[in-house]
Amino acid sequence: MTLTTLPPPPTATPTPATTSSAPTARPAPAPSGEELQALARRHGLSVSGARPSLPAYVRQLWARRDFIAAFATARLTAQYSQARLGQLWQLMTPLLNAAVYYLMFGVLMNVQHGIPDYLPFLLTGVFVWTFTANTLTAGTRAISGNIGLVRALHFPRASLPLSLALLQLQQLLLSLGALVVILLCFGEFPTRSWLLAVPAIALQALFGAGVSLALARLAARTPDISQLMPFVLRTWMYVSGVMWSIGSMASSGRFPDWVVLALQCNPAAVYIDLVRFALVGSFTAENLPPHVWALAAGWAVLAFAGGFVWFWKAEETYGRG
Repeated sequence: MTLTTLPPPPTATPTPATTSSAPTARPAPAPSGEELQALARRHGLSVSGARPSLPAYVRQLWARRDFIAAFATARLTAQYSQARLGQLWQLMTPLLNAAVYYLMFGVLMNVQHGIPDYLPFLLTGVFVWTFTANTLTAGTRAISGNIGLVRALHFPRASLPLSLALLQLQQLLLSLGALVVILLCFGEFPTRSWLLAVPAIALQALFGAGVSLALARLAARTPDISQLMPFVLRTWMYVSGVMWSIGSMASSGRFPDWVVLALQCNPAAVYIDLVRFALVGSFTAENLPPHVWALAAGWAVLAFAGGFVWFWKAEETYGRG
């Protein structure tokens, strides 16, 4: 029997894939940055956390004026809540400082020689200087001391240093009531010149708020500023005539005239001497630098405008990093 070999089964020839005649769809090009910006403007969108324009920033602050006032009042109420004497420390702190300065400078160093009504002179200087020093110190902690609030809520950051400056002004107004009583005890009775203390303190508050804004920005990036401030403020106090009279230096002839003039034009000394001129009868215009009111207004406007704009320029950086 003969075996017949069968031929192998035919293999299937692969059919070539049919090519579609339709063109392949290509992804649309991404819109350019200018197109995205135009689209965002058309729909009223803005960059999250971007710094608003200066006029818009001022309007936002004005819209939150009630918050600024309420925040200052709340901090004022809570500041001495843990102390037994409570709000009395607002008065006792400058009085105790004045007692120490009187012992050191008035008695031991006899700085009061040649200064009539030295105690009213000293007390007025201490109260006014304390206002300036506390305002600047509070400014260094305005952002860093409220970092949780800054990171949690969106609001104009200048609200914080401004509210703390308002807090210090409220403390000063409370302390001035006691200062008036003390002045009456030393024979300083109210006259029309006492009204001059109002614009003097207003200009000083404006100056302090401006410097506080600048310090708030510095301390937000460099917290060590708050550690340095006590030394800066102590030095500034000693050259501002808080415990001694700058005007008496001119009559002594021990210092050049330009040194005396520079010390008199120091902004802290300007506001202290203006309040003394208003409240202390023996402190006359001869102790004031020339054009003192223009000088006081210039310092206030320069400090507030410069500090406010400089703080605003870093608005989007606060609370980051």
